[in-house]
Formats: sequence, C-alpha cells, structure tokens
Amino acid sequence: MDEDIQAAAARLVRRLKEGGHSITVAESCTGGLLASAFTDIAGASHWFNQSWVTYSNEAKMSQLGVNPETLEKRGAVSSYVAIEMAKGALQNADADIAISITGIAGPGNDSTTKKVGTVYVGIASKSWANAESTQIGGNRSENKIGFVHFALLTAIGRWDEAMDAAEENRKKLQQMADEKERARVEFEKERAKREAQAKQSAPWQDESWSGERTEEDSESFGEEVDWK
Repeated sequence: MDEDIQAAAARLVRRLKEGGHSITVAESCTGGLLASAFTDIAGASHWFNQSWVTYSNEAKMSQLGVNPETLEKRGAVSSYVAIEMAKGALQNADADIAISITGIAGPGNDSTTKKVGTVYVGIASKSWANAESTQIGGNRSENKIGFVHFALLTAIGRWDEAMDAAEENRKKLQQMADEKERARVEFEKERAKREAQAKQSAPWQDESWSGERTEEDSESFGEEVDWK
C-alpha cells in the first residue's frame, strides 16, 4: 500500500476514533483500494463495517440507490453521482460518514467527454453532503492510487470543517444559555429590590389592640326606658 495513502488513512481514522464514529465507502474505479486502506489498520472492525464496489451503473442503482436519471443526464463520473453513491452507502451501512469515488482511471475514457485522470469524491454525513473533483495525470495504477489519496485528504478536510462548525455552534448555544441565565438572575434581583422597597413604604393598616376594656367601651347606647 502506498505510504501517502497509509498516512492519510491513519489521520482520518484517528479523528473517527476520537469521537467514536464509523465510516463506510462506495467505490467504482478504485475497485476496493480505499476499503483496503482502512482494513489494513488494526482494529478496523470497531469503526468500519462494510463497503461497496459498484463498478457498473446497474450496481450503482441497485446497491446504492443512485437515480437512473442522474446517471443518464450527468454521467457516472460526476459530482451528482458521487454524492448519491455516498448517501446510499451511508444509509445502507448506518454509518456516521461515507466516502465515494467515481472517476476515469484510464487508459481510455469510455467515449465520455471527461479526461482520463478525472475523479469525483463524495463525502456524506447524516447532516450534510458534498463532492469535490480533481484531475490526476498518470497511468491506470497511478491514477487509482492518486484517487484514493485525494479521497482521504478530501474527507479529512471536510471532517475538520464539520467539527469546527459544530464547535462554533456549541459555543453559540452556550453563549445564548449564559445570557439567558444572566437575564434571569438580574430579573430576580430587581424583583427582590422592588419587593423590599414596597415593604418599607407601605403604611400601617391596623393599630394593635391590647385586649383591655376602657371606660368608653363600657358605656351603653340609647335612652333609658321606664316600663311602668
């Protein structure tokens, strides 16, 4: 296995293991080379469950759910098909991230308008998906190796961007929660202050009563009546 591929695969796997995530892959022109790079790493069964080599269009449709219209209008080597391949693999494997590769390794280009060495890599998670492409100049074997290396580097880049975005979102949510809590504390302070001021300024409503009868209390009302 190419040393650059091994190093890139190890870098991506470290990221997966840190978060307890799993990965799956769907390959076309690379014929399982990306899956092999992952399974060369000890302990792969903890984060790698299955993958697909869908070399033909029929396999892409039946195994990964690629839309026939997408293949007809865009071609098998396209960003659209790469994304649909990644999404299909992600769903079928119930993984956290999926990588797909579709390209033209050569020596011919099967009558397409795309040049030999063109590759599209799809990256999909449960919340986002995108595709990137490049063109590599080499023979069939060199192109396949270059495609896999490009796929790994692309996945690392997209993964880091996603993690940075998630961390930024977490900080924003925490900031909102902190501001809400500060507002609640200030409200409670103001309410306590208003209650204290109200008690100090309230007039006495009743006088206290000692319970002793006074001379005024013993006087009777009315006039005396003579019952003769």
